[in-house]
Formats: sequence, structure tokens, C-alpha cells
Amino acid sequence: MADLASRISKPSDAPVDDAAASTAAPAEDNGNGTEEVIEDDGIQRGIIETSYDVEVKLADLQADKDSPLYSGVQSFEELGLPKPINDGLLAMNFKKPSKIQERALPLMISDPPTNMIAQSQSGTGKTAAFVLTVLSRVDFSKPQQPQALLLAPSRELARQIQGVIQTVGQFCENLIVEAAIPGAISRETGVRSSVVVGTPGTVMDLIRRRQFDVSQLKVLVIDEADNMLDQQGMGDQCIRVKGMLPKTIQILLFSATFPDKVMNYARKYAPNSNEIKLRHQELTVKGISQMYMDCPDESKKYDILCKLYGLMTIGSSVIFVKTRESANEIQRRMEADGHKVSALHGAYEGQNRDALLDDFRSGRSKVLITTNVLARGIDVSSVSMVINYDIPMKGFGDKEPDAETYLHRIGRTGRFGRVGVSISFVYDRKSFEALSQIADFYGIDLIQLLPDDWDVTEKKVQEVIKSSRAKPDYAPNALGN
Repeated sequence: MADLASRISKPSDAPVDDAAASTAAPAEDNGNGTEEVIEDDGIQRGIIETSYDVEVKLADLQADKDSPLYSGVQSFEELGLPKPINDGLLAMNFKKPSKIQERALPLMISDPPTNMIAQSQSGTGKTAAFVLTVLSRVDFSKPQQPQALLLAPSRELARQIQGVIQTVGQFCENLIVEAAIPGAISRETGVRSSVVVGTPGTVMDLIRRRQFDVSQLKVLVIDEADNMLDQQGMGDQCIRVKGMLPKTIQILLFSATFPDKVMNYARKYAPNSNEIKLRHQELTVKGISQMYMDCPDESKKYDILCKLYGLMTIGSSVIFVKTRESANEIQRRMEADGHKVSALHGAYEGQNRDALLDDFRSGRSKVLITTNVLARGIDVSSVSMVINYDIPMKGFGDKEPDAETYLHRIGRTGRFGRVGVSISFVYDRKSFEALSQIADFYGIDLIQLLPDDWDVTEKKVQEVIKSSRAKPDYAPNALGN
């Protein structure tokens, strides 16, 4: 096991922007490339520039390719957005576009509308990019006429995106944003808003029941598109929803990861798209110290998890497990042992899930055990640690490691300019080899934690968690140094 640390990355290969490193107040990012003094709503109040290289591939049918806008913009004012939207950006202290926004926004808001496939990790500005595009397309004189539809894989992410749209559009008169999630839309009135954010199953049901007039929709956004278009996931539902929409609708696909097979399908789903992506080697999440715990066997994983509890509550933590049953069982055992934890997964009713996530956001709950339902997109201000109790796997019989889900999971911490820790538990050859393959795939460097040397382990984890900001050259020392 020891040689894994020499083969698997320093999280800070891509330098953090100097502006981020010098900011005094703790801040976090919720996926739209902005920085926020910690608040309970999970929405940022300022933007900083990222250092990622962005690759752009223009659609063959793209008109006016010589326009200076297609080489990017340096300010939001250059985009010519309506004043209420600019006022919202100013109120939130969005000072300049992030790299992904510089290149993507001019393409997305141009006329005639053109499809877009954008691959960019959380924290680089993708949420704000599609929110600004949506707001720029809405005719606010028709507040109850649906004009934009945004799809997300979970009710939690749909509610979060709804909040971001409402905040950015706070000065847009007559802006109404509804969440098309189970139990949220009245069967008596149906959809009565210009912007709809929902999950594909609920949206499909509303359209079929003629409670959602899609005749004037102008733009369709799919967030976490790699998962949403995967034929093993929600792909069939997204296909059906698209088939119910106007043929002229602008389609925007966003995700932190796009496996080749999904990218090939995305190009068919959103034909003649402009494409924007980060280089493969830049996909690892900077600011996160990625570690692994070599557990003696599977039965010892729980005991080690409990020993980590004190470190989990320095900030707040997310524990990812494979199944709902595992989440419930670990919650039961930890509570019986006197630890305060909560569990959230798809078996909970919608309102209970909302309440559990709100408690976690506010700090009333500090340790959350969950399945992959929260692996994507969800941002909580104070998350300083992510634990992969089970290594993410995919395929029939969990035959191969799921590198994309690993990236999404650990991205719940280490938000824009902050530092965080991810700890992955391995206990046998299969889990070790799975983590090794993930590490090789991203070219990352894992630090080994030893359960029989707890003083050193605790020191190394605390060193990271208590660091208020990521530094350009920050990486925790190897254990024993």
C-alpha cells in the first residue's frame, strides 16, 4: 500500500489566484465561480478569476466568427446585458467574469442562439454562466409564461439553482422562478413562472398533464449533463423531455466531467454546439488535500470513522456511502455511540430532505451521511472534509471505479480559494486498485493515513482543515516528515 502515495497528487498543481489567496474573510463557491463571505443561503457574493486554460471549439454553423466577442470579454459590461441583471451582479459583488465565463457567455447570449456543451469543474463559474444566459433570454413582461427550463438530477440541486437565479435576478421586475420538483407545483394552477428549474421526471409529468406550457420556451439548460444524459441514469427521461419542447430551443449542457461516450451522445442531443472545456489534467480540484486511509479490514472502517469524528466537526463534513441501507446503519451506530450525525438519501420524502439539507447548510447539523444524491453540485459554506467511506464504483456488479463521481464527491469541499480534506477508505485489493486507477486517471497524489499512528494522522488532517486559505504552492507534508 505504501507506494500508492508516491504514485497517486498534490491538489495545488494549478495555482490559486493571488486575489483569492489574499482575501481575508473565509469564502466559498457554489459552482458559479464566485466567492462568498459565509452565509446560510449557499450563494456567493463576489467573483474571482480562475487560472484554468479554456479550450473553445466553435460550431461549424457559428456565424460572425470574426466578432471580437468570440475571443472573450474582460467585463460583464461588454456583454450588453440588461441593466437589472447588471445591477444584480453589482449587488452580489461580481466584479469580473471567470475564465469560463469570459469565453462561454458571449457565445451563449449571442443571436441567433447557438447550442453549447461546456465541461468545467465546480468552482469555475459555470452556474453563473448559464443563469446569466437564462435571464438574458427572458421577456419579463410575461412573468407567468414559461420561457426557460433548467434540469438537474436532484431536488436539492434544483432548489439551489432556483436560489441562484432569484439572487442574480433580484432586480429583474416580475421575475418568477418555480421549482418543478415533487410536491412543489400546484395541480390546480400548474406552472406559472417564466423560469422553471426541475428534475426530469417531474417536468415530464407536468408537460404530459398539460400543466406546463412549453410552447414559448427559448432555452433548455441541463446541469450535471454527464449524469443526466447517461443511458444508465436519466438519459431516457431527458430524451423524452427534449422531444416535448420546441425544435428551435437553445440547448446548454454543463458538467464537470464528460466521459467520451457521453460527450458523443451530447453532441447528438445538442447538435451544432459550440464546445468549451478544460484540459484533462486540470480536472483535479485544487485546494483539496486528497488522502486515503488504509483500514485493516472492512469491519474496522466504522471504528476509524468514529475516531475521525472530532476532526469532522471542526467545520462540517460529508460521508459518502454506497447504499441507503449503509447510510441508515452508520447513522444508527454513530448515534448509539453518542455522535450527532444525520443521514440524507433518496428514500426520504422531499420535505424531509429539504429540512435535512437546510439544517446542514445552517450548521445545526455538522456531519451528513449520504449517497451519491449529494455528490453533484450541492454547495454548503463550511464543508471542510469529505469522506469516501465506500470508493465510488460503476457498472454491473461494481466492476470498475467511477472516477467522475469521485471528482464530484470531493468537490463538495475545497471550494474556491478555501482548503479541504478528502479521505478515501480502502481495506482490500479491490478498493485499493479502484482508488489507484482513479488516482492514475487524474494524475493526483494521495497522502497515506495510518490508523495505528493516530497522533500523526490527526496532526496532518488538522493542518489542512485549520488553514484558512489555499496557497499557490500549498500541499501538506508527507506523513512522518
